[in-house]
Amino acid sequence: MGPITVSTTIAAPPERVFGYLADIANHAEFSDHYLVDWHLTNERSYGAGAGARFRVKAPLSRFSWADVSFAELESPSRIVERGHGGKYNRVQILGTYALSRRDDGGTEVRYTLQTVPAMLSDRLLEVLGGRAWSRRQTTKAMRRLRSILEDDRGRGDRVSVAGG
Repeated sequence: MGPITVSTTIAAPPERVFGYLADIANHAEFSDHYLVDWHLTNERSYGAGAGARFRVKAPLSRFSWADVSFAELESPSRIVERGHGGKYNRVQILGTYALSRRDDGGTEVRYTLQTVPAMLSDRLLEVLGGRAWSRRQTTKAMRRLRSILEDDRGRGDRVSVAGG
């Protein structure tokens, strides 16, 4: 799938937004309407190497598990996550959060999601609504992120280590 980019403006400094986003355990709070059953892949949930596995509640998806890990972090401006999903984990996932300071002291957050399907069947699922569905869900997640950081509302569950 070609890149999908959504953005929002948050009335908080980039350092605070980055600190929240750099902890992958927080991501379930704003995206649990379409990414469910979160599990951390290791005890460390903050910084490079932190990762999580989750299920994508996408229509027509028979192989819904995916995982991502933080590959690059440039405080307080950029977070890159890489992962895999779909059947046999053959669909590559690349997500990038780009944060920039606004003149009013707030932060503009741009999230770009790109997937690289390995097979024709994976590409067909994306063409038949996967891209539009992903854009809608990601846009809602950005609205929820804003409400959590600005108003401390709209929180979902925070992920923890299994058995911890």
